[in-house]
Amino acid sequence: MRDKRDEPERREKPEARQTPVPQGCVAVPAVRAFLAFLAAAAVAACGYQFRVEGAGPTIGGSAGVEPTEDAPRLAVRMLENKSFEPNLEIKLTDYVRHEFSVGSGARVVSDSESADLVLTGQIIGVSLPTLSFSQTTTLESRAEVIVAVKIEEVRTKKTVWTQTAKASSEFFVTPDLQFNRVLQNRALEQAGRLIAEDLASRFLLHLESNVSAADGSAAPVSDESPAKSR
Repeated sequence: MRDKRDEPERREKPEARQTPVPQGCVAVPAVRAFLAFLAAAAVAACGYQFRVEGAGPTIGGSAGVEPTEDAPRLAVRMLENKSFEPNLEIKLTDYVRHEFSVGSGARVVSDSESADLVLTGQIIGVSLPTLSFSQTTTLESRAEVIVAVKIEEVRTKKTVWTQTAKASSEFFVTPDLQFNRVLQNRALEQAGRLIAEDLASRFLLHLESNVSAADGSAAPVSDESPAKSR
């Protein structure tokens, strides 16, 4: 038979134990770790969503301008790519065609149709400068694109308008090389769309400033205008 004198000693042992954490509460280290995880996830999500516009740029961002009945017919030729980025001229030419069709005041036609004006141009360069970095890796970069275009009269081969535009878009760099390429491509496309919008709006101003001219032509105008980064 057990001696009852041992019972008080056994009852005192639970009092020496560490006070348990109440139900529904989390230990401080766990809270800090969870908050750090949320902060890291928020930074990564913001970098992809706001720097690169999610799934990619959407053409047609500028307000549409309906061409008048006497609007010049404009053919847009494929841009010449002098950069190291392959196939970038295809995307940028599509953006230029779309933006000029909705926001330049001209009526965009195909090369096979009779055109009054023809647009040609070049992708002069692409650069990817580093914005922020650690001791071992790049954390954030910027995609910069420069495009030069000119518009000539088909009949006289006279240059009526020239323009150089520059735009950029930033993106975060991750440890995943394949994903980094996706982010870089989206940033380049975003910069290309900004350039197309800028060129179209500036040609619209050119047409409006020369609306009183009988033949719609004017002296060549040249300017370099960086588009706003997004």
